[in-house]
Amino acid sequence: MMQGSCMCGGVRYEYAGGFGTITICHCSDCRKAQGGAGVIAAPVEKEKFTWTQGEDLIQEYESSPGKKRAFCRACGSPLYSRRDAEPAVLRLRMGSLDSETDVTPAAHIFTLGVPPWAAIDDNLPHYDTHEPGRVSDAE
Repeated sequence: MMQGSCMCGGVRYEYAGGFGTITICHCSDCRKAQGGAGVIAAPVEKEKFTWTQGEDLIQEYESSPGKKRAFCRACGSPLYSRRDAEPAVLRLRMGSLDSETDVTPAAHIFTLGVPPWAAIDDNLPHYDTHEPGRVSDAE
């Protein structure tokens, strides 16, 4: 069982499943939403995800049609994104995890046009858009 929370601790969750392909998205929306070089996110099964505290503090913002980004209304911590077209999946923000996990990102996505200050300096594969095999939009 993995646990996570927002920065202020007002929102807490547990997750009893595995992760899909973890990516680091560098699209401009993710950079703006995270305030950094990108977002590390993993698809998780919504049915194995439980809010244990503060679900009423979660605010969703529709960043593009059918795409919602969720954050804590008290501290602003990003928690997940979701698509109306994929109701069984949340794209969990890995930085919200409190529990340690040994999973690692598989690739950098949306790397075309990454600004110099967001330089990528590891050996993971880089893709101009999504990683091969994925059809939905950015994180």
